Amino acid sequence: MKTFILGAGCFWCLDAIYQKTKGVSDVVSGYTGGRTADPDYESVSAGGTGHAEVVAVTFDETQVPEEVILGLFFTGHDPTTLNRQGYDVGTQYRSSMFYSDDEQKRIFGKAIEKAQPLWEHPIVTEISPLSVFHPAEEYHQNFYAKHPEQGYCQVIINPKLAKARKYYSAWLLP
Repeated sequence: MKTFILGAGCFWCLDAIYQKTKGVSDVVSGYTGGRTADPDYESVSAGGTGHAEVVAVTFDETQVPEEVILGLFFTGHDPTTLNRQGYDVGTQYRSSMFYSDDEQKRIFGKAIEKAQPLWEHPIVTEISPLSVFHPAEEYHQNFYAKHPEQGYCQVIINPKLAKARKYYSAWLLP
């Protein structure tokens, strides 16, 4: 099993995609990359903690290749916008990959190189060492599955799921 810590704006979007990905055993929304010891949604959303909204996605690489996990990451957001995803603006919404060792750092760098030709503008995804991962509050976990009719889910997440299905249908559950 491997775990990647990835940030693509609001954590609800990646959570929704990875919850439906074959070979993924766990997805935890959370915060990392900042300077406060005990971040919570309110403080992170205010933008002063330095933390990013991220997901910890744990997967069995014998069932789903890491290239698929990272391909879904780049499909699930715009990695060319600095500190912004749609209406979500601030460093807490930055495109980010947090590595736990040199091998993950290398894998993440290669993934950016592979994804760059698919984008007109330069990818600005930050690759940083993982310090402490802080799980988000329970109401953020598996948000899309719990609230599929909520406006944000309908307007923001559904199109991202549709795009993921377009390119990775073989890897996604119905």
